[in-house]
Amino acid sequence: MGFARDGGQGAAELQTGPADFRKSREFRRMRLFAGTLLLVMLALLLVARRFTDAHPLMPYAAAFAEAALVGGLADWFAVTALFRHPLGIPVPHTAIVPRNKDRIGDALGNFVANNFLSPDVLAPRLRTLDVAARLGRWLGNGDNAAGAARRVAGVVPPFLSALRDEPVRQMLRDAALDRLKGIPAAPLMAKILKVLVAGGQHLALFDIGLVAARRFIDDNQDAIRQTINQKSSWWIPEWIDSRLSRRIVDGVLELLREMEASDHPWRLEFQEAVDGLIDRLAHEPETRGRAEVVKAEIIAHPEVQAYLLSLWSAVKSMVLDDLAGGDRIERLLAESLAGLSGRLERDADLRELVNGWATRILFHVVVPNRQRLGRFMAGVVKGWDSRTVVSKLELQFGRDLQYIRINGTLVGGLVGLAIHTVTVALG
Repeated sequence: MGFARDGGQGAAELQTGPADFRKSREFRRMRLFAGTLLLVMLALLLVARRFTDAHPLMPYAAAFAEAALVGGLADWFAVTALFRHPLGIPVPHTAIVPRNKDRIGDALGNFVANNFLSPDVLAPRLRTLDVAARLGRWLGNGDNAAGAARRVAGVVPPFLSALRDEPVRQMLRDAALDRLKGIPAAPLMAKILKVLVAGGQHLALFDIGLVAARRFIDDNQDAIRQTINQKSSWWIPEWIDSRLSRRIVDGVLELLREMEASDHPWRLEFQEAVDGLIDRLAHEPETRGRAEVVKAEIIAHPEVQAYLLSLWSAVKSMVLDDLAGGDRIERLLAESLAGLSGRLERDADLRELVNGWATRILFHVVVPNRQRLGRFMAGVVKGWDSRTVVSKLELQFGRDLQYIRINGTLVGGLVGLAIHTVTVALG
């Protein structure tokens, strides 16, 4: 029958997945059932009218069928009128949804903006939502952590390529300089020396210096002797100068070998000098000032400046090369996200911090723009053609609307039967 086809035409046109396919199938089944029920009532009415005298209950059956047919047709008209003109006839106040599509879009946008995105609604909802715990459980699945890392890694190359190198290079250089300038030099040097002393590394440096000095003297004995001879008085015989210079060189070499002993006085003096330097770096203002001067000179050195400027290029190349030919960064991201899951589960303070971030983001981004979001939703609905709006709404609510038709048919029949029964009883 025409009324059955009109009541749901087009509902299955926008299926986008298994859920929509299931809804469309259920809608068609319920529409067929409601239409078949009307046909059954029509057939019952015709039979009951034709054989009214065949049985005493036939008038009752006819009254039931007639009222059911009226009720079912009335509800079919009402349901169909929501979405289109019944039987294609432009009856006034029908095709309500297509005619009011823009108004529906505005109402939907305003409803969402004022009833779902208002601070009074969001605040208690966010307190009970516990975004951090949900995020932790989601990241606890290794596949989710790996997938998130893969997506982040996929965004990095185009993002880095889109950046202008020079401003980023200058920004990193300035940030590194500010950080270096903000680090007190003397305490840092004192800590480094303490670490070297604790591990005996300062004595290793002392030994390296002894070896270097001995090698230098060995390699330059002739030049040293010649210098000594040139500085000697003219009246001293050359053979005495040569013997004296040889003794001096041999004596220095012997002294350097003796200083390798752990109990040599000069070695102990070096230890005391290092300890004194550590103490002066920690407590003496003059020494601390000299350390700051040395730090400033190091920072201002052209080689250091050039290195700081090259940081961005080095980091960018390393990241892009790794993402292009390996998965180290992606694996590191996945491991970090998986580790974050465990921390979110164990650390209540971290969960509170993440929940605070989520709340602030929503309140600073969503709430101030909720009217804009509402207008966006309204614009989307207005951009749909009428057939699309009808199909979407029928897909969501068509099955329930068919129950209205079925209930109207059965309730109408029962009311007609009751009226007929009362009429006969009173007659």
